[in-house]
Amino acid sequence: MSSKKIYVVRHGQTDYNLKGVVQGSGIDAPINETGIKQAKAFYKNFRHIPFDHIYYSSLIRTRQSIADFLNEEVYQEKLPDLNEISWGNYEGLPMDHDENQYYLNMLDKWSSGELDNKINGGESPVDVAKRLSRAMHYILDQGGAHILICMHGRAIRILMTLLLGYDLRYMDVFRHENLCCYELHQAENGQIYLDKYHPSPLKKMEAIK
Repeated sequence: MSSKKIYVVRHGQTDYNLKGVVQGSGIDAPINETGIKQAKAFYKNFRHIPFDHIYYSSLIRTRQSIADFLNEEVYQEKLPDLNEISWGNYEGLPMDHDENQYYLNMLDKWSSGELDNKINGGESPVDVAKRLSRAMHYILDQGGAHILICMHGRAIRILMTLLLGYDLRYMDVFRHENLCCYELHQAENGQIYLDKYHPSPLKKMEAIK
């Protein structure tokens, strides 16, 4: 088995992100003006990487966020298994006090090991882990030395536990923000390691100014 570099990036900002409204997998919102700027900055920072396989979820915000990397010479594929967790009845609701408390209570249940718990009509972390595991087995079997994967915040947290061997209860130790990137590599023995966390590229640009 040859070694691989894997870059897992979250999509750019949407208006739902900006307003604190939960999207999940049920709301197919495009990235907004800030999201476009984030995507351009991410491309500027990573355009030197010779990505030969690119994957994104079935939600438009992921493809838009890495659109500058997509061309006829690069293998690319949309994978619904990379979609965000479904928040069910919670999707599209503004984050008022009651909704925020409900969300925090659900996170507490997950961190205590109740990983089959789900919001009505939605998915549990166990549900998401199963499809993400299926997606990664597929992706890693397709070849490619430099792989770019664009997906979603909660799904990224779950994916990191799978790739790095963490207990799923600890998924929240992995942070995420729009256009952040986890840089990993798969060694020749198949083991995957985290090399670096790249924060939002706009934050980096603001720090330079």
